[in-house]
Amino acid sequence: MSDRKVARAVLLSVPFLLFMSAEGEPHASGSGGMLGKVINFVVLFGALAFVLYKPARNFLAKRTRDIQLSLDEAREGRLRAEAKLEEARAKLAALEDDMGRLRVEAEAEGRAETEQIKALAEKEAQRIQSFTQQEIDLQLKAGIQELKEYTAGLAASLAEGRMKLRLTPEDQSGLIDKSITDLTKLHEERRPD
Repeated sequence: MSDRKVARAVLLSVPFLLFMSAEGEPHASGSGGMLGKVINFVVLFGALAFVLYKPARNFLAKRTRDIQLSLDEAREGRLRAEAKLEEARAKLAALEDDMGRLRVEAEAEGRAETEQIKALAEKEAQRIQSFTQQEIDLQLKAGIQELKEYTAGLAASLAEGRMKLRLTPEDQSGLIDKSITDLTKLHEERRPD
């Protein structure tokens, strides 16, 4: 038997023996009975403390380690959660920055597109204006040409009418003879020798 078991047996039997001896005696005085009870109490709890000291110490040490591990895990979990929170805040700030940048870029692109559309519209308006001016110039030239032809035709018919009134048949045959003579001279001058 181990020393521990013997010590337990002795300690457990001492209070029992004291309790038995106190019951066999008549009630003599209150202080002696009370002293036995106090000794019995001290021995009983002393023995319990002696027997339970090491298991209680081991239990409390194990419990302390378990609590410390739980606290460490909780601390690590809190640190991880704080890191994730900071990461989420950083991502949120980055998203807000990206949103602001995208908004500025979109506004700049919108202004650039507006300016480009304005420039294209002005260019198209100038092209249409140039085309219209060319069309007007062509119409004006065609109208002037028509007017010249009409005027020339009118002048020729007026001249013909006046000539018919003024030219007699003798004047007419003289003019024809003169034209033939002029053409003959012209032809002879051009002929190569």
